[in-house]
Amino acid sequence: MLTRWSTTARAHGRTRGRGRRMRWARFRSAVTAVALATGLAALAPVPAPATAGEARQGRQVAYVANRLDNTVSAIDVATYATIATIPVGAAPNGLDASPGGTRVYVANQNAGTVSVIDTATNTVIATIPVGTSPADVAISFDGRRAYVSNTFSNDVSVIDTVTNTVIATVPIGIGSFDLVVSPCGTRVYASNAFTGNVSVIDTATNTVIATIPVGTTPSGIAISPRGTRVYVTNAASDDVSVIDTATNTVIDTIPVGDAPNAVVITPGGTRAYVGNSGSNTVSVIDTATNTVIATIPVGLGPVGMAVTPGGTRVFVADQSSDTVSVIDTATNTVIATLTAGNVPSDVAIATVP
Repeated sequence: MLTRWSTTARAHGRTRGRGRRMRWARFRSAVTAVALATGLAALAPVPAPATAGEARQGRQVAYVANRLDNTVSAIDVATYATIATIPVGAAPNGLDASPGGTRVYVANQNAGTVSVIDTATNTVIATIPVGTSPADVAISFDGRRAYVSNTFSNDVSVIDTVTNTVIATVPIGIGSFDLVVSPCGTRVYASNAFTGNVSVIDTATNTVIATIPVGTTPSGIAISPRGTRVYVTNAASDDVSVIDTATNTVIDTIPVGDAPNAVVITPGGTRAYVGNSGSNTVSVIDTATNTVIATIPVGLGPVGMAVTPGGTRVFVADQSSDTVSVIDTATNTVIATLTAGNVPSDVAIATVP
Protein backbone atom coordinates (compact mmCIF):
# COMPACT_ATOMS: atom_id res chain seq x y z
CA MET A 1 0.00 0.00 0.00
CA LEU A 2 1.23 3.45 -0.75
CA THR A 3 1.75 5.92 1.96
CA ARG A 4 4.30 8.68 2.22
CA TRP A 5 7.87 7.67 1.60
CA SER A 6 10.31 7.03 4.38
CA THR A 7 13.50 5.13 4.82
CA THR A 8 12.29 4.08 8.24
CA ALA A 9 9.19 2.30 8.16
CA ARG A 10 2.79 16.48 0.83
CA ALA A 11 2.85 25.39 -1.10
CA HIS A 12 2.83 28.62 -0.75
CA GLY A 13 -0.23 29.43 0.93
CA ARG A 14 -3.64 28.57 -0.30
CA THR A 15 -5.07 26.03 2.06
CA ARG A 16 -2.59 23.39 2.46
CA GLY A 17 0.24 25.68 2.16
CA ARG A 18 0.42 25.31 -1.53
CA GLY A 19 2.54 22.48 -1.55
CA ARG A 20 2.81 19.39 0.05
CA ARG A 21 3.80 16.63 1.63
CA MET A 22 4.40 13.26 0.37
CA ARG A 23 2.44 10.87 2.29
CA TRP A 24 4.87 8.56 0.81
CA ALA A 25 5.92 7.48 3.95
CA ARG A 26 2.61 7.46 2.91
CA PHE A 27 4.80 5.38 0.29
CA ARG A 28 6.98 4.46 3.04
CA SER A 29 7.30 1.34 4.87
CA ALA A 30 6.47 3.27 7.95
CA VAL A 31 2.83 2.50 7.96
CA THR A 32 3.79 0.10 10.70
CA ALA A 33 2.15 1.81 13.60
CA VAL A 34 -1.27 0.71 14.74
CA ALA A 35 -3.15 3.88 15.57
CA LEU A 36 -4.57 4.30 19.05
CA ALA A 37 -7.04 7.09 18.62
CA THR A 38 -9.97 7.63 16.32
CA GLY A 39 -11.09 11.28 16.28
CA LEU A 40 -9.29 14.51 16.81
CA ALA A 41 -9.11 15.65 20.39
CA ALA A 42 -6.85 18.30 21.80
CA LEU A 43 -4.06 17.29 24.13
CA ALA A 44 -3.13 20.89 24.90
CA PRO A 45 -5.00 23.89 26.32
CA VAL A 46 -7.40 25.43 23.85
CA PRO A 47 -5.97 28.74 22.58
CA ALA A 48 -7.59 31.82 21.16
CA PRO A 49 -7.80 32.09 17.36
CA ALA A 50 -4.43 32.38 15.66
CA THR A 51 -4.89 36.11 15.04
CA ALA A 52 -7.81 38.50 14.95
CA GLY A 53 -7.16 39.06 11.26
CA GLU A 54 -7.36 35.38 10.49
CA ALA A 55 -10.50 35.04 12.59
CA ARG A 56 -12.20 37.74 10.50
CA GLN A 57 -11.52 35.80 7.31
CA GLY A 58 -14.13 33.19 8.18
CA ARG A 59 -14.16 29.91 10.03
CA GLN A 60 -10.97 28.03 9.34
CA VAL A 61 -11.25 24.26 9.39
CA ALA A 62 -8.38 21.79 9.14
CA TYR A 63 -9.33 18.63 7.25
CA VAL A 64 -7.16 15.61 8.12
CA ALA A 65 -7.10 12.42 6.03
CA ASN A 66 -7.00 9.32 8.28
CA ARG A 67 -5.65 6.62 6.04
CA LEU A 68 -6.53 3.46 7.96
CA ASP A 69 -9.87 4.75 9.25
CA ASN A 70 -11.06 5.70 5.75
CA THR A 71 -12.21 9.00 7.18
CA VAL A 72 -11.48 12.70 7.11
CA SER A 73 -11.58 14.61 10.40
CA ALA A 74 -12.62 18.27 10.46
CA ILE A 75 -11.04 20.41 13.19
CA ASP A 76 -11.88 24.00 14.07
CA VAL A 77 -8.53 25.79 13.77
CA ALA A 78 -9.42 28.36 16.45
CA THR A 79 -10.53 25.93 19.16
CA TYR A 80 -8.96 22.61 18.08
CA ALA A 81 -12.38 20.99 18.52
CA THR A 82 -13.32 18.17 16.19
CA ILE A 83 -16.52 19.19 14.44
CA ALA A 84 -17.00 16.19 12.12
CA THR A 85 -15.62 12.81 11.11
CA ILE A 86 -16.45 12.14 7.47
CA PRO A 87 -16.39 8.65 5.89
CA VAL A 88 -14.65 8.64 2.50
CA GLY A 89 -13.09 5.99 0.25
CA ALA A 90 -10.41 3.41 1.05
CA ALA A 91 -7.03 4.80 2.20
CA PRO A 92 -7.49 8.57 1.88
CA ASN A 93 -4.01 9.92 1.18
CA GLY A 94 -3.92 13.47 -0.17
CA LEU A 95 -6.49 16.24 -0.12
CA ASP A 96 -6.97 19.88 -1.01
CA ALA A 97 -9.55 22.58 -0.36
CA SER A 98 -11.14 24.80 -2.98
CA PRO A 99 -10.21 28.51 -2.93
CA GLY A 100 -13.69 29.49 -1.79
CA GLY A 101 -13.60 26.93 1.01
CA THR A 102 -16.80 25.19 -0.06
CA ARG A 103 -15.30 21.88 -1.16
CA VAL A 104 -12.53 19.48 -0.15
CA TYR A 105 -11.29 16.91 -2.66
CA VAL A 106 -9.81 13.69 -1.22
CA ALA A 107 -7.68 11.13 -3.10
CA ASN A 108 -8.63 7.61 -1.96
CA GLN A 109 -5.56 5.60 -2.83
CA ASN A 110 -6.91 2.06 -2.49
CA ALA A 111 -10.28 2.87 -4.03
CA GLY A 112 -9.11 4.65 -7.18
CA THR A 113 -11.51 7.48 -6.50
CA VAL A 114 -11.76 11.07 -5.31
CA SER A 115 -14.34 12.00 -2.68
CA VAL A 116 -15.82 15.51 -2.80
CA ILE A 117 -16.78 16.95 0.59
CA ASP A 118 -19.28 19.79 0.97
CA THR A 119 -17.79 21.85 3.82
CA ALA A 120 -21.17 23.36 4.72
CA THR A 121 -22.54 19.95 5.70
CA ASN A 122 -19.29 17.97 6.01
CA THR A 123 -20.71 15.20 3.86
CA VAL A 124 -19.51 13.54 0.66
CA ILE A 125 -21.55 14.82 -2.27
CA ALA A 126 -19.71 13.09 -5.13
CA THR A 127 -17.30 10.21 -5.76
CA ILE A 128 -15.20 10.46 -8.91
CA PRO A 129 -13.38 7.46 -10.48
CA VAL A 130 -9.80 8.36 -11.45
CA GLY A 131 -6.61 6.39 -12.17
CA THR A 132 -4.81 3.66 -10.25
CA SER A 133 -3.69 4.51 -6.72
CA PRO A 134 -4.47 8.25 -6.60
CA ALA A 135 -2.06 9.87 -4.15
CA ASP A 136 -2.69 13.59 -4.19
CA VAL A 137 -5.05 16.37 -5.28
CA ALA A 138 -4.29 19.98 -6.17
CA ILE A 139 -6.99 22.51 -7.05
CA SER A 140 -6.39 25.45 -9.36
CA PHE A 141 -6.61 28.96 -7.94
CA ASP A 142 -9.81 29.71 -9.83
CA GLY A 143 -11.31 26.51 -8.44
CA ARG A 144 -12.34 25.20 -11.86
CA ARG A 145 -9.97 22.23 -12.04
CA ALA A 146 -8.73 19.56 -9.66
CA TYR A 147 -5.59 17.64 -10.64
CA VAL A 148 -5.05 14.13 -9.28
CA SER A 149 -1.76 12.22 -9.38
CA ASN A 150 -2.22 8.48 -9.98
CA THR A 151 0.88 6.62 -8.80
CA PHE A 152 0.46 3.24 -10.47
CA SER A 153 -1.14 4.39 -13.72
CA ASN A 154 1.59 7.04 -14.05
CA ASP A 155 -0.74 9.85 -15.02
CA VAL A 156 -2.71 12.85 -13.82
CA SER A 157 -6.50 13.01 -13.96
CA VAL A 158 -7.99 16.44 -14.68
CA ILE A 159 -11.37 17.01 -13.03
CA ASP A 160 -13.89 19.68 -13.98
CA THR A 161 -15.10 20.81 -10.55
CA VAL A 162 -18.43 22.06 -11.91
CA THR A 163 -19.47 18.64 -13.20
CA ASN A 164 -17.10 16.56 -11.03
CA THR A 165 -16.06 14.50 -14.02
CA VAL A 166 -12.64 13.65 -15.47
CA ILE A 167 -12.12 15.64 -18.66
CA ALA A 168 -8.52 14.67 -19.44
CA THR A 169 -5.79 12.21 -18.46
CA VAL A 170 -2.16 13.29 -18.79
CA PRO A 171 0.59 10.63 -18.94
CA ILE A 172 3.62 11.66 -16.85
CA GLY A 173 6.58 9.97 -15.13
CA ILE A 174 6.64 6.72 -13.19
CA GLY A 175 5.35 6.83 -9.64
CA SER A 176 3.56 10.17 -9.83
CA PHE A 177 2.86 11.40 -6.36
CA ASP A 178 2.47 14.98 -5.20
CA LEU A 179 1.54 17.91 -7.39
CA VAL A 180 0.92 21.64 -7.23
CA VAL A 181 -0.70 24.22 -9.52
CA SER A 182 1.03 27.50 -10.35
CA PRO A 183 -0.65 30.69 -9.06
CA CYS A 184 -1.55 31.78 -12.60
CA GLY A 185 -3.00 28.34 -13.32
CA THR A 186 -0.97 27.69 -16.49
CA ARG A 187 1.29 24.97 -15.08
CA VAL A 188 1.07 21.88 -12.89
CA TYR A 189 4.24 20.48 -11.32
CA ALA A 190 4.13 16.78 -10.39
CA SER A 191 6.78 14.75 -8.56
CA ASN A 192 7.63 11.32 -9.98
CA ALA A 193 9.09 9.25 -7.15
CA PHE A 194 10.36 6.31 -9.20
CA THR A 195 12.12 8.31 -11.90
CA GLY A 196 13.63 11.09 -9.80
CA ASN A 197 12.12 13.98 -11.70
CA VAL A 198 9.31 16.52 -11.86
CA SER A 199 6.88 16.73 -14.79
CA VAL A 200 5.67 20.17 -15.90
CA ILE A 201 2.17 20.14 -17.41
CA ASP A 202 0.77 22.92 -19.61
CA THR A 203 -2.82 23.23 -18.40
CA ALA A 204 -4.01 24.74 -21.69
CA THR A 205 -3.09 21.61 -23.64
CA ASN A 206 -2.86 19.08 -20.79
CA THR A 207 0.51 17.89 -22.05
CA VAL A 208 3.93 17.57 -20.43
CA ILE A 209 6.21 20.35 -21.67
CA ALA A 210 9.27 19.70 -19.49
CA THR A 211 10.81 17.04 -17.26
CA ILE A 212 13.19 18.27 -14.56
CA PRO A 213 15.71 15.93 -12.86
CA VAL A 214 15.78 16.43 -9.08
CA GLY A 215 16.96 14.29 -6.15
CA THR A 216 16.24 10.68 -5.24
CA THR A 217 12.59 9.77 -4.63
CA PRO A 218 11.00 13.21 -5.03
CA SER A 219 7.87 13.43 -2.96
CA GLY A 220 6.41 16.64 -1.51
CA ILE A 221 6.15 19.73 -3.68
CA ALA A 222 5.28 23.41 -3.13
CA ILE A 223 5.34 26.60 -5.17
CA SER A 224 6.14 30.15 -4.07
CA PRO A 225 3.32 32.74 -4.01
CA ARG A 226 4.66 34.46 -7.13
CA GLY A 227 5.20 31.17 -8.90
CA THR A 228 8.92 31.71 -9.47
CA ARG A 229 10.23 28.81 -7.37
CA VAL A 230 9.17 25.22 -6.79
CA TYR A 231 10.47 23.33 -3.74
CA VAL A 232 10.66 19.54 -3.97
CA THR A 233 11.46 17.20 -1.08
CA ASN A 234 13.62 14.21 -2.02
CA ALA A 235 12.82 11.46 0.47
CA ALA A 236 15.78 9.18 -0.26
CA SER A 237 18.51 11.81 -0.72
CA ASP A 238 17.42 13.82 2.34
CA ASP A 239 17.34 17.18 0.62
CA VAL A 240 15.14 19.74 -1.10
CA SER A 241 15.55 20.75 -4.75
CA VAL A 242 14.73 24.36 -5.66
CA ILE A 243 13.46 24.83 -9.22
CA ASP A 244 13.50 28.12 -11.13
CA THR A 245 10.20 28.05 -13.03
CA ALA A 246 11.46 30.46 -15.69
CA THR A 247 14.10 27.96 -16.83
CA ASN A 248 12.71 24.73 -15.36
CA THR A 249 16.10 23.92 -13.86
CA VAL A 250 17.29 23.16 -10.33
CA ILE A 251 19.15 26.18 -8.95
CA ASP A 252 19.79 24.98 -5.40
CA THR A 253 19.79 21.84 -3.25
CA ILE A 254 19.20 22.17 0.50
CA PRO A 255 20.16 19.41 2.97
CA VAL A 256 17.40 18.79 5.52
CA GLY A 257 16.43 15.93 7.86
CA ASP A 258 15.90 12.23 7.25
CA ALA A 259 13.30 11.24 4.65
CA PRO A 260 11.70 14.62 3.90
CA ASN A 261 8.17 14.00 2.66
CA ALA A 262 6.22 17.22 2.98
CA VAL A 263 6.75 20.90 2.22
CA VAL A 264 4.64 24.04 2.50
CA ILE A 265 5.52 27.68 1.86
CA THR A 266 4.11 30.53 3.94
CA PRO A 267 1.78 33.02 2.22
CA GLY A 268 4.48 35.70 2.34
CA GLY A 269 6.91 33.33 0.65
CA THR A 270 9.72 33.90 3.14
CA ARG A 271 9.72 30.47 4.78
CA ALA A 272 9.39 26.86 3.67
CA TYR A 273 8.51 24.20 6.23
CA VAL A 274 9.70 20.65 5.48
CA GLY A 275 8.43 17.54 7.27
CA ASN A 276 11.21 14.98 7.82
CA SER A 277 9.41 11.68 8.39
CA GLY A 278 12.57 9.77 9.32
CA SER A 279 13.88 12.22 11.93
CA ASN A 280 10.50 13.34 13.29
CA THR A 281 11.29 17.00 12.74
CA VAL A 282 10.30 19.98 10.63
CA SER A 283 13.06 21.99 8.96
CA VAL A 284 12.44 25.71 8.49
CA ILE A 285 14.05 27.16 5.36
CA ASP A 286 14.73 30.85 4.76
CA THR A 287 13.77 31.13 1.09
CA ALA A 288 15.96 34.20 0.56
CA THR A 289 19.13 32.24 1.36
CA ASN A 290 17.81 28.68 0.91
CA THR A 291 19.30 27.64 4.23
CA VAL A 292 17.78 25.86 7.23
CA ILE A 293 17.31 28.34 10.07
CA ALA A 294 15.45 26.13 12.57
CA THR A 295 14.63 22.49 13.25
CA ILE A 296 11.44 21.73 15.17
CA PRO A 297 10.75 18.37 16.89
CA VAL A 298 7.23 17.14 16.12
CA GLY A 299 5.40 13.80 16.31
CA LEU A 300 6.46 10.55 14.68
CA GLY A 301 6.51 10.44 10.89
CA PRO A 302 5.48 13.94 9.77
CA VAL A 303 4.14 13.45 6.24
CA GLY A 304 1.41 16.01 5.52
CA MET A 305 1.34 19.74 6.20
CA ALA A 306 -0.82 22.82 5.82
CA VAL A 307 -0.31 26.48 6.67
CA THR A 308 -3.11 28.80 7.77
CA PRO A 309 -4.04 31.62 5.36
CA GLY A 310 -2.47 34.21 7.64
CA GLY A 311 0.70 32.16 7.92
CA THR A 312 0.70 32.04 11.72
CA ARG A 313 0.27 28.29 12.14
CA VAL A 314 1.47 25.13 10.41
CA PHE A 315 -0.51 21.92 10.97
CA VAL A 316 1.56 18.73 10.63
CA ALA A 317 0.14 15.21 10.18
CA ASP A 318 2.33 12.84 12.23
CA GLN A 319 1.52 9.54 10.58
CA SER A 320 3.30 7.15 12.92
CA SER A 321 2.11 8.69 16.19
CA ASP A 322 -1.45 9.36 15.01
CA THR A 323 -1.21 13.01 15.97
CA VAL A 324 -1.32 16.48 14.46
CA SER A 325 1.35 18.93 15.62
CA VAL A 326 0.53 22.66 15.51
CA ILE A 327 3.52 24.97 14.97
CA ASP A 328 3.55 28.68 15.85
CA THR A 329 5.51 30.24 12.97
CA ALA A 330 6.52 33.26 15.06
CA THR A 331 8.46 31.12 17.53
CA ASN A 332 8.90 27.94 15.47
CA THR A 333 7.70 25.82 18.37
CA VAL A 334 4.92 23.26 18.73
CA ILE A 335 2.10 24.86 20.71
CA ALA A 336 -0.40 21.98 20.58
CA THR A 337 -0.57 18.29 19.79
CA LEU A 338 -3.88 16.82 18.67
CA THR A 339 -4.83 13.16 18.56
CA ALA A 340 -5.83 11.99 15.10
CA GLY A 341 -7.38 8.92 13.56
CA ASN A 342 -5.46 5.91 12.28
CA VAL A 343 -2.45 7.02 10.24
CA PRO A 344 -3.13 10.70 9.46
CA SER A 345 -1.56 11.31 6.08
CA ASP A 346 -2.41 14.84 5.01
CA VAL A 347 -3.94 18.16 6.05
CA ALA A 348 -5.80 20.87 4.14
CA ILE A 349 -7.17 24.08 5.64
CA ALA A 350 -10.41 25.55 4.30
CA THR A 351 -11.80 28.97 5.14
CA VAL A 352 -15.45 27.99 5.26
CA PRO A 353 -17.95 30.74 4.38
